[in-house]
Amino acid sequence: MGIPVLILGESGSGKTYAVKNMDPEKVGVFLVEKPRLPFRKQFKVCRDATYYVILKALADPKLKQYVIDDSQYLLVNEFFDRAGEVGYQKFTDMALNFRNLIHFVIRKVPDDVIVYFLHHTDTDSNGRIKAKTIGRMLDEKLTVEGLFDIVLRTSVDPEGHWFLTKTNGQDTVKTPEDMFPDDRIPNDLAAVDMAIRIYYEMEVI
Repeated sequence: MGIPVLILGESGSGKTYAVKNMDPEKVGVFLVEKPRLPFRKQFKVCRDATYYVILKALADPKLKQYVIDDSQYLLVNEFFDRAGEVGYQKFTDMALNFRNLIHFVIRKVPDDVIVYFLHHTDTDSNGRIKAKTIGRMLDEKLTVEGLFDIVLRTSVDPEGHWFLTKTNGQDTVKTPEDMFPDDRIPNDLAAVDMAIRIYYEMEVI
């Protein structure tokens, strides 16, 4: 059973930059829309990643860490590719494809593989910050965050860039008890990965 981790944040808030401290030899990065990473350090990158490409790699993973950046564009790109279709079926298909990817990570990927979904946020009419989706099916019928045990959110202040580990009551952040020592931590996915592996008594890579 693999571990999907959801990293929420607005564009430019440090989601992708958090990859920088990871070991380039130990992580695979799927770029769904971006042409490149925002730093010079070289990683194993798959550009223009699609569901097919991601699922094929995860079906026989050669690494223990993967990053999907930005995962909401899997939904957005399918939406635009099928913009000419009428009816509700395309929204059902989009919701199903995204849910199936997360389920695949949970059910089919080896136990020691962690897949990070870097995902944009949206704010609903009540001011609640949540994962950005397409259509109402993912929001009303399937709460995306409900498929993840670990949901972090980026935060930026004059002191730096952070990950929030506890909800403020107006977002969907959640982490297992005592996994992280503080309500906010540096936005460093290498440190996050280590904390997760230690918590679940996995080999630290």
